[in-house]
Amino acid sequence: MPGPLRQPTTMKQIALFGGSGKTGRQFLQQALDKGYRIKALVRNPATLSISHPALEVIKGDVLRLDDVDKTVAGTDVVVSLFGHVKDSPANLQTEGTQNIVTAMKRHGVQRIISLSGGGLPYEKDQPKFADKLIRGIMQLVAKKILDDAINHAAVLQQSGLQWTIVRGPRLTDAPGTGRYNVGWVGVPGGTQISRTDLAQFIVSLLESDEFIGEMPFVTKV
Repeated sequence: MPGPLRQPTTMKQIALFGGSGKTGRQFLQQALDKGYRIKALVRNPATLSISHPALEVIKGDVLRLDDVDKTVAGTDVVVSLFGHVKDSPANLQTEGTQNIVTAMKRHGVQRIISLSGGGLPYEKDQPKFADKLIRGIMQLVAKKILDDAINHAAVLQQSGLQWTIVRGPRLTDAPGTGRYNVGWVGVPGGTQISRTDLAQFIVSLLESDEFIGEMPFVTKV
């Protein structure tokens, strides 16, 4: 597990996508508490209950490049936590990520942290039977989402940017413990994590280059 979170040495500004989701709200609050400034793109600002002097809320859609461009402009790092909801297009994460990458290159932003699930395969994984079973089930019941995750990862891998894809297992609303394992699927293993602890790990990456170009898997201790 990473050590205590460091206070940012400079007040970085974050472009946040998916801040109105359950994990997004956890990340948003923790990042604001750490002193970061945030520009958050949301489709419906009314769903974002958090208000703060360092938070700028932008109404828009990650599938519209102009909205994404407006959000990325003037920021230092991108955090992408958006995902599929009811009636989402099959390629939501892929197209949204491509828009983000385009905007990042236009504005000279190099660092992006993206959230995905443990079903997304990675070369360092050592999946156990339970992990293989879960991936098999996802291929059957959530193939659209899994394929989109894989394609979004390819967009980042080919972008030339400093990317990290954080992968999590089943997310819970349990209170955060501040303790979690960071590794790969099957190493050391785990099937759940609280959104609070996952958000804490993502916040820690804002000041770290440890997992650039990698896909760490974060689980409950």
